[in-house]
Amino acid sequence: MGWFTGLVLYLLIWWTVLFAVLPFGTKPVAEADEQSGWRGAPAHPHLGRKVLATTLVALLVWGACVAVIESPWLSFRGGWLALHRE
Repeated sequence: MGWFTGLVLYLLIWWTVLFAVLPFGTKPVAEADEQSGWRGAPAHPHLGRKVLATTLVALLVWGACVAVIESPWLSFRGGWLALHRE
């Protein structure tokens, strides 16, 4: 896998993990808006912590994906997953 493919894979994983991490630890605003009843965005979203957690989790998932992709264990060139040549 080249550096560009690895970077694109990491960004896709990071973006997916971000949406998985965003809801953790969020609490709605205690007082709803008097007119609409809307509670809106969380008072303290802790986005810095979530970006850091997303980066670390994405790095672990990316490392596992690269290990599987680079290993001969899962290969379409040889082994039981290989395409049959005529």
